[in-house]
Amino acid sequence: MKLLLLLSLYSRTAIVHLFEWHSVDIISPPNENIIIDNPSRPWWERYQPVSCKICTRSGNEGEFQDMVMRCNNVGVEAIINHMCGSGHSAGTSSTCESYYDASDRDFPEVPYSGWDFKDGKCQTDSGEIQDYDAAAQVRNCRLSGLLDLALEKDYVHTTIANYMNHLIDIGVAGFRLDASKHMWPEDIKPILDKLNNLNTNWFAEGSRPFVYQEVIDLGGEPVSSTDYLGNGRVTEFKYGTKLGTVMCKWNGEKMAYLKNWGEGWGFMPSDRALVFVDNHDNQRGHGAGGASILTFWDARLYKMAVGFIPAHPYGFTRVMSSYHWPRYFEDGSDINDWVGPPNDNGVTKEVTINADTTCGNGWICEHRWRQIRNMVAFRNVVNGESFANWWDNDSNQVALGRGNKGNNDD
Repeated sequence: MKLLLLLSLYSRTAIVHLFEWHSVDIISPPNENIIIDNPSRPWWERYQPVSCKICTRSGNEGEFQDMVMRCNNVGVEAIINHMCGSGHSAGTSSTCESYYDASDRDFPEVPYSGWDFKDGKCQTDSGEIQDYDAAAQVRNCRLSGLLDLALEKDYVHTTIANYMNHLIDIGVAGFRLDASKHMWPEDIKPILDKLNNLNTNWFAEGSRPFVYQEVIDLGGEPVSSTDYLGNGRVTEFKYGTKLGTVMCKWNGEKMAYLKNWGEGWGFMPSDRALVFVDNHDNQRGHGAGGASILTFWDARLYKMAVGFIPAHPYGFTRVMSSYHWPRYFEDGSDINDWVGPPNDNGVTKEVTINADTTCGNGWICEHRWRQIRNMVAFRNVVNGESFANWWDNDSNQVALGRGNKGNNDD
C-alpha cells in the first residue's frame, strides 16, 4: 500500500502523491514487502507484499500511526490484487523478517495458503497474462509473475477488508486500489462494502472512505474503466496523455481546443474521474507511459499542464511529488526505470526543505513548486464554482473563469 496525502479531504479538492517518503513524514505502501538484493533497492519491491504488517523501509507501525495522527487526513494505496512474485522461495528477505514461501503459496503471517490464490482459474499454460486483449486473462492470470489472490473468496476479501479497516481505525481517510484493472469489479465491491466508516476523532459521524481505482484504459481495450464506476472514482489515464499532446503542440493540437475539456474529449463522467498529468509508473515509461507524458524532466511544460488541472473543474485532482533518479543508463540506451528513492546504502534519505521551500537531498517535490502550489490553492477557493468566461485566440492563449471567485489566465 502506498500513502497519498488527501489535502483536508472533505474541504479541499487535491491529493498529492508523496512517492517513497518516510513514515514520519508520509509514506509509500505500508505493508511488509520483499527485499530485492540490490544496494539501491528498486522502488517496485514495495509492490510485492508478503504480510499485512505495517513495516517497510519507510518505517514501522508506530511511526505510521504518529504520522496519521499528525496529518489527520491521509489515503493509502491498497495492493489487494496480489502478493509477491511466485519465484521467491523460503529464506528470501522481507522488510520485517516474516517467514514466507511464495513458491509454495505459504504466507503464514496473513495467513494465506494455496487455497487463496487463482492458480486454477487462469487458463494459460504459464499461469501468466499472455493476451491483454482477453479480459478473463487480464483479471484471472498473474501480472508479471505476481501471485494472484482469489478475491472472489469470502475469506480473502474479508482478510483484505480487515487490514484496510485497521488502517481506517488508525485514521486513514481513503485508498487507491492498485491494479484494479486486474480484478473483477464485482470482486472489489464486497471489500468496499465491508469497510468501516472513518474514525470520528477526525471525521463526521458516518463519513465513508474516499476510494479510487487504478484502471489503465486509453480506449479500445477489453477491460474498460467504465466497468469500475459503480465502485467509486477511477483513474482517467487519457487525461494526462491528451493534455501532454496539447501542451507539446503535437498533431496540430492547440490549447484553444480545451474549451470542451473533459467529457467532450471522451473522458468518463467528472464525478467519477481521478485526474493527473503523471504518476510513478508512466513518468518511467510504464503503465500508459508514452512520449506525451509530461514529467518534472520537462519543467516548463509540466508546470503549465499541472497548473491547468486545478484551474479546470473536471475530475478530482492528484499532484505528483517525485524524487530524482538517473534518467538513462550510462550508455544512454534505455530509461533507467528501476532506481529506488534517494538513499545511503539502502537507507532512504530524509526529505529536506530548502530556504525557498523547495526540497533537497534528491527529492523533487513538484507539489512545492510555486506555480503548482498556488494553483492548488486556487482550486480550493473556487471549489464548486462553474466553468465560465472562456476566451482563446484560436491558438495557444486561453483564459477561463470559475464563477465569481476566480479567474485564471494561461
